[in-house]
Amino acid sequence: MILVCGEALIDLFIGGPSQTGLSAEAVAGGSPFNVAIGIGRLGRPAAFLSTLSEDAFGVFLAGRLTEAGVSASYLQRCPNPTTLSVVATSASGQPQYSFYAPDSADRALRPEALPSQLPSDINAIAAASYALGVEPIASAIETLLRREAGSRVISLDPNVRPRVVGDLQIYRERFERLLAYGNIVKASDEDIELLYPGQTLVAAARAWLQRGPKLVIVTRGAEGPLAIFGGSIIERAAPRVDVVDTVGAGDTFHAGLLSWLDANGLLTSQGIAELSEAQVTAALDFAAAAAAIVCTRRGANPPTWEEVTRFMAERA
Repeated sequence: MILVCGEALIDLFIGGPSQTGLSAEAVAGGSPFNVAIGIGRLGRPAAFLSTLSEDAFGVFLAGRLTEAGVSASYLQRCPNPTTLSVVATSASGQPQYSFYAPDSADRALRPEALPSQLPSDINAIAAASYALGVEPIASAIETLLRREAGSRVISLDPNVRPRVVGDLQIYRERFERLLAYGNIVKASDEDIELLYPGQTLVAAARAWLQRGPKLVIVTRGAEGPLAIFGGSIIERAAPRVDVVDTVGAGDTFHAGLLSWLDANGLLTSQGIAELSEAQVTAALDFAAAAAAIVCTRRGANPPTWEEVTRFMAERA
């Protein structure tokens, strides 16, 4: 089972003017939440560790997890409101976010509220996004990763949100500290540009590898993913699709990557350390296909395993 840690929120998509104002659509969101949903949709065992509000949005988010088959065993509830992320998409489908999150539920998890131990069936932990940089949940996640490092695969995604985490230097220092616990890092080219201005993607990835992880993957949108591990660099093309928007594409890639590794018995510390170029290539192609599918849909709506394999077969 893959335990995903971090925020869950509501993405409020803003459309054009209506007779009474702006049209809007509220959908479930949050990078780690999307990863958990993506893993569940792909048929792999998943659980979500976070705090959800007791408000209507929190009930809605909990329902989405249940629908995707994601375990709620590690969910907590609180009276704090649910974070709203207002999303406007550009003509190219790129999302632009504004966050409304003072004292919200998704950052309320405290270190003392962590489970005292995790069962042996949890073989991996994924942690991502602004939950790594806002308190008290950032300290809770860091405590958990420190405690579980070496016992389970840990996968990290910075998914940088400057408007939420604030000082990027502080966030970068914290993320670099977490690298000592990680086996996998999945990041976007935009994340690296924000955290390390002027540094090449490969140079940043190799610096991360020196801090502990064994595999770094950088997603580059339409240019396709890049993997750096050991002495190898692999680049794969991204499938060409008609893009509706790219919301949740990186999260779906992360979910696809972990799900493929899990399904193939490779989501262990030894498995990640000994990955072959053929295995990494196959994992990249599967994850990229899953991400491409979500780009053809409105919002973060991850595919099933069958949808991904059919998509890949049609383009073989």
